[in-house]
Amino acid sequence: MTDDPKALAADAARALLTAASLESVDLALVLGSGWSAAADRLGEELSTVPLADLPGFTAPTVAGHGGQLRVVRTPNAKVAAVFTGRHHFYERRDVDAVVHGVRTAAAAGASTLVLTNGCGGLNPAWPPGTPVLIRDHINLTGTTPLRGATFIDMTEAYARRLRELARGVAPELDEGVYVQFGGPQYETPAEVQMARVLGGDLVGMSTTLETLAAREAGLEVLGISLVTNAAAGTTDATLDHSEVIEAGRDAAPRLAELLTGLVAVL
Repeated sequence: MTDDPKALAADAARALLTAASLESVDLALVLGSGWSAAADRLGEELSTVPLADLPGFTAPTVAGHGGQLRVVRTPNAKVAAVFTGRHHFYERRDVDAVVHGVRTAAAAGASTLVLTNGCGGLNPAWPPGTPVLIRDHINLTGTTPLRGATFIDMTEAYARRLRELARGVAPELDEGVYVQFGGPQYETPAEVQMARVLGGDLVGMSTTLETLAAREAGLEVLGISLVTNAAAGTTDATLDHSEVIEAGRDAAPRLAELLTGLVAVL
């Protein structure tokens, strides 16, 4: 990555807006494991650009993630940039690559960001297929996309206002604390127990670094996890990525309905 990641994001934003013949976007969504099928129902498609064609991006490599950036007009006439995939910290890319999509969205004018992921659940009341709002997070990656003396208030990393809007769309939504591990290996039962002791309800391998970059850029963030499996040690089951993909596929209609409702009110 360049020594000036924000300049690279500005280049990507210009390329995106030029391709879509737009001056700006209003919001952005990052669709994690299990969520990309919802992209077809979010609004009128204005443009689709392969991520690899934009400055600073390469095609996602993880199964279950798409490789396109779609621009859609939502039912309330907002313009949304929809990232159908993301880069993960465990791919051993520079942390700036992990948050490049978020910075590109901010440079393109977005003021609201919806981050989604697939994760392990610690709460037995949340079986696979359950979407859960992220109330707060714990970043165990040991890194940050911020540089220098960049003191960002994280008291409300995930906007209460947006969580209330989400519950207006789906009143049954519960919320919890998301814990990001480095990956790519799944967490051990002892690590899951540590996350529980620390106050975690959900464990995964994405999202927190993107939230840091978003808050630095002044974006309001709504985070939603899809529980794709019980976290290690909470049941006798072993973990397999194909089951994560299958859980997302099974939950696709519910997730599409949830996101469609959300983009209509954001």
